[in-house]
Amino acid sequence: MASTDATRELVEECVPLPGGELRLLRPRDAESLLTEDAFTDEELLPYWAEVWSSSVALARALSVRSLLGAPTLELGCGLGLVAVAAARAGARVTATDWSIPAVELTARNAEANGVELEALRCSWQQPDELVARAPWPLILASDVLYDRGNVDLLLGLLPRLAGPRSEVMIADPERPPAESFLACSRERWDIETSQTPGVPRVSLHRLRLRPSD
Repeated sequence: MASTDATRELVEECVPLPGGELRLLRPRDAESLLTEDAFTDEELLPYWAEVWSSSVALARALSVRSLLGAPTLELGCGLGLVAVAAARAGARVTATDWSIPAVELTARNAEANGVELEALRCSWQQPDELVARAPWPLILASDVLYDRGNVDLLLGLLPRLAGPRSEVMIADPERPPAESFLACSRERWDIETSQTPGVPRVSLHRLRLRPSD
């Protein structure tokens, strides 16, 4: 995969996990990736370029599981920490993001850590390829509920991706939009919330579709 300007000046960051550390390539300076367009369109901000505490929490939770080849979808893969952790736990992972550099780095980070996964560029507004492969047994996302627009998109998208036996795992650092998402989701989903040891102020929400009447 050809490198973009955003993936040429990189540093390596090691993330300790219960199953052993993962090594992630990331941009040396995320702020240097800011463009004028990003200040008018928040979707273009380079959130993907950092290791966020929510992705660490979700990766830690996955590292102690045995996923045994389960088809797994990550929404908003960023640098690929969660996707790589899931793949190392045995999942068959499709990692998605709207950002081309994020998809590139996820593929490179998977290779650097000796795991295989599919890295796919896909936006939540045009999810047809993901919906065509539904239901996904396991759906993952970390710190994606940072604005109200994402709340509405995810509320509409998840029921199209999940089935009656699917598990959705969302890690969030207690952002206000996440509270709105959870409140609206309780109409259709059973939700369990827990904390991840070693990662303060991050909640891990597990959602399962409630059987329809």
